[in-house]
Amino acid sequence: MKSIKYYLFFVCIVSNSNIMKSQEFGLQLYSLRNQFKINIENSIKTISDWGIKVVEGGDSYGMTDSEFIKLLNKYEIEIVSIGASFEDLRDNIDKVLAETKKYNVKYVMCAWIPHEGVFSIKDAKSAVNVFNNAGKVLSDNGVILTYHIHGYEFYKYQSKTLFDFIVENSENFFFQMDVYWVKHGGEDPLDLLNRYPNKFVMMHLKDMKKGVVGDKSGHQDVETNVVLGQGQIDIEGVVKKGKELGIRYMFIEDESSRVLKQIPLSLDFLKSIK
Repeated sequence: MKSIKYYLFFVCIVSNSNIMKSQEFGLQLYSLRNQFKINIENSIKTISDWGIKVVEGGDSYGMTDSEFIKLLNKYEIEIVSIGASFEDLRDNIDKVLAETKKYNVKYVMCAWIPHEGVFSIKDAKSAVNVFNNAGKVLSDNGVILTYHIHGYEFYKYQSKTLFDFIVENSENFFFQMDVYWVKHGGEDPLDLLNRYPNKFVMMHLKDMKKGVVGDKSGHQDVETNVVLGQGQIDIEGVVKKGKELGIRYMFIEDESSRVLKQIPLSLDFLKSIK
């Protein structure tokens, strides 16, 4: 636990010394999953042509890992975070650790806690146990584990929510905020950042089409992903708060069929934020 606290303390000092300079807008590679099926190198070149130099990944899309990494290196794109399944974090942490070494990353992200029906306190307690245990192993090896919020964690529990329970019991892991799923689950991303300023170390930036009504299912039509700044989420406010808190990596994630058209427009919007 000491190692992860000291590491985050160091990161915060470095980030806050020059927040504007240190923040980077990247891409969650899953955004181009359909394009990768057609041509992997052209898709990576497209990312580079957009000016994006940091990504979050973990899948090599049919290539060997070494071939995929070599291709990213060719276009000077760095993977700084990879995904890991809940099951691997629980049952095969050595596999996860090996993946972090293979990709040379400092962050691991888990995007889903398995559950049947409504997410419950039993599910939350199980997740806390798995994440704390896995996070300890990873932190001992210089890697930070993050849990990617998906909206189903906002069911009420006692006087708060299940998400509050998870945060309050997080000892060896941190959080990645997906602003879309926070909004979809009925919470305000800015409120969460203000409530837990030291718990979020990365973000997914994804805007929600105006008029969409969310729920706590963790599921929604991908076509409700719109250009950043054109939906119902205060992306500008979130980005500014993220800069203030020293959150370095903000990954655009656009799962819609319009991704190739929308990402350049989203990047233009992000660059316009002062």
